[in-house]
Amino acid sequence: MQPVKVGIVGCGAISGIYCRNLRRFPPVELAACADLDFARAEACAREYGARALDVNTLLADPEIEIVLDLTPPKAHYPVALAALEAGKSVYNEKPLAVEREEGRRLLDLAAEKDLLVGCAPDTFLGAGLQTCRKLIDDGAIGEPVAATAFMTCHGHESWHPDPEFYYQVGGGPMFDMGPYYLTALVCLIGPVRRATGSTRITFPTRTITSEPKQGTVIPVDVPTHVAGVLDFRNGAIGTIITTFDVWAAELPRIEIYGSEGSLSVPDPNTFGGPVRIRGAGDEEWREVPLTHPYPENSRGLGVADMALALRSGGSHRASGDLAFHVLDIMHAIHDASNNSAHVELTSTCSRPEPMPVGGIEA
Repeated sequence: MQPVKVGIVGCGAISGIYCRNLRRFPPVELAACADLDFARAEACAREYGARALDVNTLLADPEIEIVLDLTPPKAHYPVALAALEAGKSVYNEKPLAVEREEGRRLLDLAAEKDLLVGCAPDTFLGAGLQTCRKLIDDGAIGEPVAATAFMTCHGHESWHPDPEFYYQVGGGPMFDMGPYYLTALVCLIGPVRRATGSTRITFPTRTITSEPKQGTVIPVDVPTHVAGVLDFRNGAIGTIITTFDVWAAELPRIEIYGSEGSLSVPDPNTFGGPVRIRGAGDEEWREVPLTHPYPENSRGLGVADMALALRSGGSHRASGDLAFHVLDIMHAIHDASNNSAHVELTSTCSRPEPMPVGGIEA
């Protein structure tokens, strides 16, 4: 199979792991790098053996079939829209877009042009969450009844070099980290039909303590503590908390509770384990060996899976439909808090197909 050539737009902190892994997966080839700061594009291209281009030249390059959009959240929609209009399939970093209407437009345009839209996270394709998926599908905990998901920290201004966007529209704990947790839950349990929630801004400003912007005061424009309740279409009920307001906590990442037992799910921001299970008659938790490949940081796996779909005409797992459903859920939780209501979701998606035990190479 001829590798699918990928062009990266946005050569910030996350681009390095993508570049390394794009050289690792046979279905894809890193062809070009672009960034508003051309020096960053040059450095990225030099390190990973690609060409440094400006954004417009990259979008016009006939060899590039997938644009990998690693820009900040506010730029996801305009960059992806420009890529689709240029006849390229596009894979966005999470979230798919900031607003629902933007995400819907991307999917509609891709359908019109017979292109593909993909979106991070692809961590659910890794060994840990795929092992969990197999356990659930095999009936190891019976019918899923409920789930809990917790992402607790005190924000990113203590370590990130440019943390401002985490506190602007498109950021916040739900839009930043929620996609990992919600994508995992949809993969494991299925789509959501209704959501409610409560949100708050605890600290109206944040002070950066990391370099190079130490001492800079950031205004907080988005909720920084978000608590949601999810009614899944299959009847299970989920509880999720994402917060930048908690100094310390002793909570699981994700747990799935079934009619015959419970499943402890690993950190959905990683690809590996541990995976633990406890059946109805068990006296303690036991760790389950991982059944699938990719326990290491494999960001870019979703791009490679999408490249295979481009060549085969099939479907891919980290799809635009999945990402749009997650975007819709996140907005629904915020809307429910603002309007003191339950929100019925109008979007849905299929559970992504399980990964083959032999990986995408199989």
